[in-house]
Amino acid sequence: MALEGRLEVEVSSNGEAETVRFEFAVRNAGTDPVELQFSDACKAEFVVEEEGREVWRYTDGRMFAQMISSERIAPDETATYEAEWEEPRSGEYTAVAELRAQEATCDARTGFSVQ
Repeated sequence: MALEGRLEVEVSSNGEAETVRFEFAVRNAGTDPVELQFSDACKAEFVVEEEGREVWRYTDGRMFAQMISSERIAPDETATYEAEWEEPRSGEYTAVAELRAQEATCDARTGFSVQ
């Protein structure tokens, strides 16, 4: 199984507050289809760190439907997962995204700034 992850971060402002949007793309770089199995409705975890210390986690305080599901990614296709962090404080951060599939791993990280 050859999964490759890419994480993009977009910081936007509506004039009053900023929002950080995360897009985690998981690409099947292999030659065979990949069948991902999930144990709940949350398919990816997003974490924000500041100097190695966790300051935000997408799943904190959220509930997800407990259901077994699967997703098939054909060779050279990409599955995309998104999250949003509202009203972050200013700083320099590292975002980490991780696939929450059973028996399959993929993650990505990138740095970003909030003004």
